[in-house]
Amino acid sequence: MTPELSKPALEPGMPLLKLENIHAGYGSVEVLKGIGLELYEGEIRTLIGSSGSGKSTTLMVISGLLPYRRGKVVYRDALLAGRSPEDIVRAGLCQVPEGQRIFPAFTVAENLAMGAYVRRDRIAVAHDLEMVYELFPLLARHRREPGGLLPDYGQRMLALGRALMSRPRVLLLDEPVQGLAPLLTEKIFAIIEKIAGEGITILLVEQNSHAALNLADYGYVMEEGKIVFAAPAAELLRNEQVRRIYLDE
Repeated sequence: MTPELSKPALEPGMPLLKLENIHAGYGSVEVLKGIGLELYEGEIRTLIGSSGSGKSTTLMVISGLLPYRRGKVVYRDALLAGRSPEDIVRAGLCQVPEGQRIFPAFTVAENLAMGAYVRRDRIAVAHDLEMVYELFPLLARHRREPGGLLPDYGQRMLALGRALMSRPRVLLLDEPVQGLAPLLTEKIFAIIEKIAGEGITILLVEQNSHAALNLADYGYVMEEGKIVFAAPAAELLRNEQVRRIYLDE
């Protein structure tokens, strides 16, 4: 039998999620060229790099939306190869895609309910819904309105709230503040930090490298499908080459 994705506890020092020598792409184009990374419980880690470097592709591989050609993805000591995206969500890995992709004609409440579609614990789902409304008062105020009528910032909150309704152990966030004004970026990042404080582990893909590294515990820098730097976020912020190329300093 294949091991269950959900396990009661991790051994001390064991990564929650590990990618080893991952090769993946689209058709004949190889986008990821042997990347490896680790994610530990309770951390925020970030993937930064130029556009087209493979950051979003990495998240798609983890969430099962893109099969990988070589390598291993290990989550809680179980291989993810061959698992469906639904199984991966049920196991606790949930992606918030770039562009958010809410259901614009559905009400806010219906969008949030879609986040819990793999769950059967209805009492806990109802409790989590109230927690999401406490975290995002804007969603509570507009719960009966179509999600598409929310401002862009509100739709970002709705996408995050929908992901939280799956009760994830790991959130994969793809450009959650893309195009937002600095003040709204700060608000979204403050919410992400609060979510992490509740024990949810986060892997953040972000074009705003400086803000991402200020938020994260650890960072990976991607270029042309490879990890070219990997270090604690504070160390990357001090690295002259990283500052010059990726932080516009």
